[in-house]
Amino acid sequence: MVSDITAVSGFCIAGAVLAVLVRQYCKEQSMMIALGVCIMVFAGAVSVISPLLDRLSVLFTESGLDENYISVVFKATAICFITQITSDLCRDSGESAIASAMELWGRISITLISLPLIESVINTITEFL
Repeated sequence: MVSDITAVSGFCIAGAVLAVLVRQYCKEQSMMIALGVCIMVFAGAVSVISPLLDRLSVLFTESGLDENYISVVFKATAICFITQITSDLCRDSGESAIASAMELWGRISITLISLPLIESVINTITEFL
């Protein structure tokens, strides 16, 4: 696992250096390089994350918790990653307002996706009272 993170770190640093060098000549192509690096790292992470998802699914099943809870956790995590990468790319391209709007959209999405979980917690609390 350490060799994987080292390889990905090297890839990201090389991509960042290339993007900075290209930014001097063409800002649009620099952003495309950064986007390409992000997509490749994200695709690699998706392929590596499969065993983790399987293990977490087994843990949730063994605990007796509802499958919907793990679904909410995974969806919220995906929203966080996508929102962070998108807002960082927007900031790098000089569009801070768009980056902030994306972060707002991500927060609202996580809140909406978490509503069933929040309702469940509230119902559990009211049952104890």
